[in-house]
Amino acid sequence: MGVKEQRWILTAQCPSRLGTVDVVTRSLAETENYIVTMNSFDDKATESFSIRVEFRPLGGEHSLEKFRELFDARAAGFDMQWQLTEPDHRTRTAILVSKYDHCLNDLLYRYRTGELAIEIPLIISNHPDLKHLADWHGIPYFHLPITPETKPEQEGKVWRLINEYDCELVVLARYMQVLSSELSAKLDGWAINIHHSLLPGFKGAKPYHQAWAKGVKLVGATAHYVNDDLDEGPIISQGVQAVDHNHYPEDLVAKGQDIESQTLARAVRYHTEKRVFLTGDRTVVFPD
Repeated sequence: MGVKEQRWILTAQCPSRLGTVDVVTRSLAETENYIVTMNSFDDKATESFSIRVEFRPLGGEHSLEKFRELFDARAAGFDMQWQLTEPDHRTRTAILVSKYDHCLNDLLYRYRTGELAIEIPLIISNHPDLKHLADWHGIPYFHLPITPETKPEQEGKVWRLINEYDCELVVLARYMQVLSSELSAKLDGWAINIHHSLLPGFKGAKPYHQAWAKGVKLVGATAHYVNDDLDEGPIISQGVQAVDHNHYPEDLVAKGQDIESQTLARAVRYHTEKRVFLTGDRTVVFPD
């Protein structure tokens, strides 16, 4: 097996203007940085430009320093916001969970095997049930019970822990609590939630059982960024699977949980690989 190539990632956004691709590619070439892959998109609806480039510096740190200096000046002329991500960067990720363990289990497996470029410094839950999973992985587990009366205090503790552990991403892995407007605003754009997607929509208790009673033909899941609109944040990834009359409620639950796990993991990977760009309430997601 060959050695994995060390690639830096450049991401940038700016208003739509002539020459945006050229200023990126020319700056990389002139400073001896070799482009391996590139995705770009000009959004006519928002008149915004997004670009993601994976590259390798042919001259090592010298190439990187030359690029930073040159591109910083050129990007300013395009009102371009840009970021460089190191090849070995692992995003510090806080996981919030309640009692369902399927999404947490899946994320922990992908974290343990290195499939996801994340570090998990802590897990937060409003129940004690999944502490054994955190203990097995050697991850601190914080049990923070919540009631309507203690919600502001509990969310204050959650926010302090996220900051104390220097988290760059928050994942709601079936965290069965509605976040307050205050906490949602703080996490806007860097917290990912997962929920089932059933058509027609079924709300309340046992949605898969409700869906079965109506003879649903599709089950799915949606992963999106958290904002103050409940389950209506910018969508990162979705999954769907056909079902039929042979599937009973417990079958729908099992299939739904599997799709939720896969969809959430894919959204986390897209985010950590810098493939997701926010343009208002929508996302641009570059494929791998």
